Amino acid sequence: MIRINLLPFRAARKKENIRRQLSVFALTFLFFIIAAFAWNMRLGAKINDLNTDVENTKKEVAKYKKITEKIKRIKKQLEILQKKTQVIDKLQRNRFDSVALLETMSDKVIDKRMWFTEFQNKGNKVQIKGIALDNRTVADFMTRLEGTGMFGSVKLQKINKKVYKKSSLKEFNIVATKKGPKPKAKGKKKK
Repeated sequence: MIRINLLPFRAARKKENIRRQLSVFALTFLFFIIAAFAWNMRLGAKINDLNTDVENTKKEVAKYKKITEKIKRIKKQLEILQKKTQVIDKLQRNRFDSVALLETMSDKVIDKRMWFTEFQNKGNKVQIKGIALDNRTVADFMTRLEGTGMFGSVKLQKINKKVYKKSSLKEFNIVATKKGPKPKAKGKKKK
C-alpha cells in the first residue's frame, strides 16, 4: 500500500479554516463598526433636530410670554374700565335718586304746618329734621312718607317742644330707611 501523506493537506485545511474564521470575525467586526457609526450619525441628527426644536420652542415661549404680559395688562385695564363704568352707572342711577327723594319729600310736606331745617341722605338712611306746629302734623308726615313706597321704615327719633316768637312749635327728627332696589325680572339672558 501506498502511504499518502495527509499532514500537509490537514495543515492547509487548518490554515484555511483559521483564515475563514478571521475573515468572518473581521467582516463581523467591520459590520458592527459601520452599524455603530450609522447609529451614531442617526443619534447625532436626532440630537440636532431636538436642539433645533428646543430653540424654536424657546423662541415661541418668549413670544407668547410677551403676548401673555400684554394680555395681563389689557385685563387689568379692562378691570379698571369695568370698575369705572360701574361707578359711572351707580352715579347715573343715584343722580336722579336724590332729586326724586327731595321731590318726594317736598310733595309730602304739609303746607304751612311744617318746615325742614336739615335733610341728610347717607346710604340707605335719610335723616329729616324740621319744625311742625303740632304732633299730629309730624304723624301725618310720617304716614305720608310710609305711603310713598320708597321707605322700608320711618321712625321718629325725637320730638321736642320749642318756643319761637311766643308760638309753641314741635322740633322733630325722623330717620327713614330706604327700600333696596327692586330685583330685576328674570327673562332673557345676555350673551
